[in-house]
Formats: sequence, structure tokens, C-alpha cells
Amino acid sequence: MTSSSSAVQEERRFPSLVKLMLFSLIGILFFFVPVTIKGVSTIPLDHMVTWLRSEATGAVGIYALVLIVAGGVYPFVSGSWNRNLTSRVFSLLKLLGVVVGFMAYFEVGPALLFSKDMLPFLFHKLVIPVGLIVPIGAVFLAFLIGYGLLELVGVLVQPIMRPVWKTPGRSAIDAVASFVGSYSIGLLITNRVYKAGGYSAKEAAIIATGFSTVSATFMVIVAKTLGLMDIWNLYFWSTLIVSFAVTAIHVRLWPLAGMDNHASQSEPVAQPGNRFNHALSEGIKVAESAEPLLKSVATNVREGVLMAMGILPSILSVGLIGLLVAKYTPLFDMLGYLFYPFAWLAQMPEPLVLAKATASGLAEMFLPALLMTQADVVSRFVIAVVSVSSILFFSATIPCVLSTDIPLSVRQMVVIWFQRTALSILLAAPFAFYAAGQMASAG
Repeated sequence: MTSSSSAVQEERRFPSLVKLMLFSLIGILFFFVPVTIKGVSTIPLDHMVTWLRSEATGAVGIYALVLIVAGGVYPFVSGSWNRNLTSRVFSLLKLLGVVVGFMAYFEVGPALLFSKDMLPFLFHKLVIPVGLIVPIGAVFLAFLIGYGLLELVGVLVQPIMRPVWKTPGRSAIDAVASFVGSYSIGLLITNRVYKAGGYSAKEAAIIATGFSTVSATFMVIVAKTLGLMDIWNLYFWSTLIVSFAVTAIHVRLWPLAGMDNHASQSEPVAQPGNRFNHALSEGIKVAESAEPLLKSVATNVREGVLMAMGILPSILSVGLIGLLVAKYTPLFDMLGYLFYPFAWLAQMPEPLVLAKATASGLAEMFLPALLMTQADVVSRFVIAVVSVSSILFFSATIPCVLSTDIPLSVRQMVVIWFQRTALSILLAAPFAFYAAGQMASAG
């Protein structure tokens, strides 16, 4: 190739390089870079949601209610309600969610539903934030996934992701987006890439059940509830390590180990010794062929709204059922005996109490924290970690996964939840004892 033709090629690549760098930087800024505003340090996306909630208190409640109603009706309008038994059950639960939504918004119904840990908690602490963050996040998601960053990062981290977690390098973006931003955003990315052929069924399932944790913002709420904010950094990094270590184990167990692992779109493979240049080249290729920004934003917003519609009614119906079961029946106490051997093996101070509280996380990830506020430091720390690292729960993530095209059944997800929860208790214990020592020496 002559020097002149090489110069022409570089000149053609330059606008795409700028697009890759600029758009990716915007996406990274909104999802991953904490900014301090009025003494609060969090990502810009969370600041936007917080500002909307504070400045438009009445409007965001109405907005959430509209999404709930739309989400309850949508399966019947689209015809998806009758796809299989699971779809029929969750479609009916979504209709129940609509009824519960009206009860929550207008504060009408039995008094027991309106204690602070029931409907007010579900509607104001879960439904409204999720209803805002998913569509708003979808706007900036276009910058993050549509212009080459996925491919660039994917090539760079291939040596780690594939051997340890059996997923392509591009899945690293999903993992970080979930941990820093939101599990719903992570699932939105995963579903988009899976539908485009970039993930196999097995890879999409691993990412959905192994990386799509609740966000750091949710973790702050858990830490505050359990009195762990004084050791926030230790809690955050311990949870990240435990969550990803558990994923490395459970991908090698049934049901994930036996899933279809064929993807229609292969991931670029770097030549030895030239990984960064190859990664940059792959990113530029995507930026060159990317659709216009407004079209990409519109596509992502549409999918974000549909996902929010699928999640919100389920949070209300399934979440409320779970809270009532935990408070008024012995079901989770009985289920807790499954985790007693793991809590005992981890040398928890009160293994049976911790095991029973842990079991309630299947209904709603905040339930264990609400049940363990008066426990010892070690137990509180383990519960705080397990609440996040178990990932799957019926009030949000399980319906969220079911609203995607990822081929996971409820039965498979319950099995994975059990595996993750049991492993998380064992792996979180050493960090918990260290945390107790840190708090004791500080106090």
C-alpha cells in the first residue's frame, strides 16, 4: 500500500475515530463517572433521576402509574400473554400490579398494606426510580453500545472474560453497567446484543444471571439500612468480588453449563502482541457503519420504555406478595433451612436467623436487610453482600429477564438463585469477619 493511499485511509477513519471517542466518552460519563452535586456523589444518570423526583414529585407518580397501566395491558394487546404458562401467570400478575398501583398512588386499601415497609416502600423506593432510570438511561445507552465501545473493550478483556466467566469480552460492559448503573440497563444491553446475534443463549443467560446485579445506588440503600456506611468501600468491593467469584463457579454448574453456546456473530479476536491496535480498529469499524444518533436513541428509548412497562407491574404484585408472605407466613422460615448448613459452615453467629432472612431474598432483595437491621455486624455484612450477589428475585430481576428474549425459565432461575445464595454466604463470611474487626477497632 502506498503512503498516499494510507494517508487517504487514515483521513477517512478520522471522523469515525472522533465519533467512537466522543460518543463513548459521553456514555461513560453518564453511566460510570461519579460526580458530586450538593454534597452527593453518584453518576450523572442517578443525579438526573434524583432531580426529576425532587422537582416533579406529583408528575413522576402519575408517570409511574401510566407505565404500570400500560405494562399491565400490553401483554394482552400484543398477544404475548398466551405464549406459554409462565407468560399467562405473569400477565395476570401484571394486571394485579395495575390494581396495586392504583391502591398505592391513591392510598386506598387495607391499613396493613400501608405500613412503611409495604406499599409505600415498593412504590416510592422501587417503582418510581426504576420507571425513571430505564427510559432515561436508554437515551445515553445509545452512546455506550452503538458506536464501537463494546467491541473495543471486548477485544481488550477477552483474555479474562472467556476463561473465567465463559462470556465474550464485550460482556464486560454489561457487568460494569449493571454494577454502577442498574441491572435493568445491563439486561437492556444484554438483550440488544443477544438479539443481534452477539451472544449465544448460554452467554446471554450467564450475563443476565451472573452480572446483572442491582446498582451501586441500591447498594447504598442496603448499606444505610444495615448501618454499614462507615465501611462503604469495603462493602462495595467485597460485594463486587463475591458476586463475580460466584458467577465464575455457577457458570460451570447446571442449568447454565448445558445451554446452547452458538452465537451467530463471532467476536473479533486480536492478533498476539497487537491487542490494543486491533481493539481500536474494531471499534472504528462499528463507528463507521453505525446508524444515525437520533435513530439509535429512538430505538433504545422504545425498548427502555417497553422494559419499564414489563418490570413495574411485576415489582408491585410479586413484591407485595413476597412482603406479605415474609411478614405473615412461615414459608421463608421453612425455605431458610436449606441455607442453614451454609450459614453454619461459614460460622455465622446466628446461622438459623441468617438463613431464614436470606431465603426471603427470593421475593425481594431488600427483604433480608429489613429483617436483619438488629443483627450483629458479621450477619449484617453477610446479608448486605448476599442481597446483591444472589442477583435473582421475583419482585424485579426475574420478571425483567422474562421480559427479554433470553431463554431462561422460572425454574432455572430459582435453581441459579439457590446456587448463588449458598455460595455467596460462604464467600462473604471472611470479608464479614474482617469488617467486624475494622468497625470494632474504629469504634
